[in-house]
Amino acid sequence: MKIHIKNGRLIDPKNKIDRVADLYIAAGKVVSISKAPDAFHANREIDAKNLIVCPGLIDLAARLREPGFEYRATLESEMDAAVAGGVTSLVCPPDTDPVLDEPGLVEMLKHRAKSLNQAHVYPLGALTQGLAGKVLTEMAELHDAGCIGFSHADAPLIDTTLLMRAMEYAATFGFTVWLRPQDTFLAEGGVAHDGEVATRLGLAAIPACAETIALSTILYLMRETGARVHICRLSSRDGVALIRQAKAEGLPVTCDISINHAHLCDRDIGYFDANANLMPPLRDQRDRDALRAALSDGAIDALCSDHTPVDEDAKQVPFAEAETGATGLELLLPLTLKWATEQKVPLLDALAKITSEPARILGLNNGHLGLGQTADVCIFDPAAPWRVEAKALKSQGKNTPFLGYEMLGKVRYTLMAGHGVYEG
Repeated sequence: MKIHIKNGRLIDPKNKIDRVADLYIAAGKVVSISKAPDAFHANREIDAKNLIVCPGLIDLAARLREPGFEYRATLESEMDAAVAGGVTSLVCPPDTDPVLDEPGLVEMLKHRAKSLNQAHVYPLGALTQGLAGKVLTEMAELHDAGCIGFSHADAPLIDTTLLMRAMEYAATFGFTVWLRPQDTFLAEGGVAHDGEVATRLGLAAIPACAETIALSTILYLMRETGARVHICRLSSRDGVALIRQAKAEGLPVTCDISINHAHLCDRDIGYFDANANLMPPLRDQRDRDALRAALSDGAIDALCSDHTPVDEDAKQVPFAEAETGATGLELLLPLTLKWATEQKVPLLDALAKITSEPARILGLNNGHLGLGQTADVCIFDPAAPWRVEAKALKSQGKNTPFLGYEMLGKVRYTLMAGHGVYEG
């Protein structure tokens, strides 16, 4: 299949391209930009006038709910949601049922995802067996089976000796450890940020120091072991300060924040909106503003959706009893565009947060449109308005605090390896 994408504004952050240019694809690869190759006869032309052509998006956190939680979502539904959102590569945490702690489970998930031929799936392996925090997994075997890194998801890992051993193991083989910093004891029972909103609503609170104490421990263990660590879903301004210090010191640390924390704060809980029950919790306005600024200046490396589809019954309960999480695959692009507009960040730099920067964190040669590169492409209309409604979402999970919001930015085409997987 030969495809000619014409008249579009081509934005490729890694290769610093931002101009109107045609893109030529053959045999699933990018073969030329601007000028047609010799004897190129397209089987298909896509007119991208007034549209933006960019690399397929890379999402660093998307729960696909398989295996084990098919009543919340299926691989088919969430892959449909991914490509509808322009996402062609995604990372899934290991907190499935059973947990991704055995090579056979990882291979099965990758095979299932590959058979759907929609988006690339990169599983994270469990750091400990069953995420129980007792016995380390065989990381080398899990890596051979296809794990991109190793995580404890949201499960507590109280034993710092075990965490240190895990980081030593990972450092020996050059693996990346993915950790969400939260002190188990300080966060126990909490559902909201420790501030005036939680006090007014009578909600059990999680102080910001639950994040910074755990993050300080992780950074000290990095110095001790030499491990490479990715910090998942930073949420506080003090956490940002620690990351800045660690990067200035030269520690091999990267971090992301979720699209929810880039836009919302604890006031958005409103009158107990269970869709705003997230983990980590939405913090105060100063924290949110610090996250947005750090994303702009590069202290925070990437944005992710933190996609967590939850069935309706688990949200139709009192706030403190609701299951945490929000759907987000289809909101990653428009909320990135919204942040860029509000922060006056050039589109080239904004799209880097969901393309080339996640690829760098993953150590993958994708997230760009260089010659010879696999043609994973997102084509979107940055000015197209749409309303976030349950019926507008492909994901089986309709749980998002952005329900009812008007968004700008609509995916028109998604191509994976040069073949169309979505057209809207």
